[in-house]
Amino acid sequence: MQVLRTFLRPGWVLATLLVIVFAVACFLVLAPWQLGKNADTEHRNDLIRKAADTPAVALGELAPAGAVFDTGTEWRSVTMTGEYLADHQVVVRLKSFDSRPAAEILTPFRLTGSDRVVLVNRGWVRPEEDGSVDVPVPPAGPVTVEGRLRRTEGTSPGKEPREADGALSAYTIDTALLGPPTGQQYEGFYVQLSAQQPGSLGEIELPQLESGPYLSYGLQWLAFGVMAPLGVLYFIWSEVKHRRKVAAQKAAESGGAPLPDEELANARTIERQRIRDELREAGSDPTEEPRPASPIGDGMVPEAPSAAVKAKLAQRYGR
Repeated sequence: MQVLRTFLRPGWVLATLLVIVFAVACFLVLAPWQLGKNADTEHRNDLIRKAADTPAVALGELAPAGAVFDTGTEWRSVTMTGEYLADHQVVVRLKSFDSRPAAEILTPFRLTGSDRVVLVNRGWVRPEEDGSVDVPVPPAGPVTVEGRLRRTEGTSPGKEPREADGALSAYTIDTALLGPPTGQQYEGFYVQLSAQQPGSLGEIELPQLESGPYLSYGLQWLAFGVMAPLGVLYFIWSEVKHRRKVAAQKAAESGGAPLPDEELANARTIERQRIRDELREAGSDPTEEPRPASPIGDGMVPEAPSAAVKAKLAQRYGR
């Protein structure tokens, strides 16, 4: 009971609850988050490998007009024929290439023979020292270009497109938000222009095919979720072991095993009755309440017998 009361103290209860919450978070939130990122990275790598071994096709074969963009076709190479709309270019800021600041240039591209307009990422340029960007003008007239399909990105609150230095500026390629300012209606993808194409700028290379640390991070969170409860169990076992060791030391010092409260009370009653019986046999007054054995540590040591008791005992057992 004493050990149980120890673990019901606020400190132990709070620590146990925190460990339970942490373990649940590891299994239900943290590990799935990292393992999910690893799955997304592996899926992207598979798409890039497939796209690298597949020749370019016409845009309409992979992304028909008005259809929902199939994310399974991302990174595939497509060809388009049309003309650039140089009056509606967009500057995507806060980019970096070769560890130096850069900006990407987006230009709408109208397909020949239709009103369909596709947003094209022409590549990157270096900003000026004052942060301004000189937006290169694309070639005029009909051209045929080749690029890779990319799905649209999202936009964080407060990072919406805005006018800056006489050009529309953005921080992400979000086709839904870039359409209205340019007077166009883009679909849920854009085309990342390949190198040495009409209007291409600094080449944006394919990402490296690496999984990253997400799998190891996910496994680490799973390990932490297992280790935390085991740590609490270890500390509980250590506390119980320590208390048993202290109790054994006290018992050894007192010369006997420790007695529970109920057994201690029974021992005292028996000792009182034994003293009364001895007093009656010795002719003493047994109505006087005898002193019970005095507890020392966890054992029992009786009080020294009276002279009458000593005489009776000597008569019976000898000196």
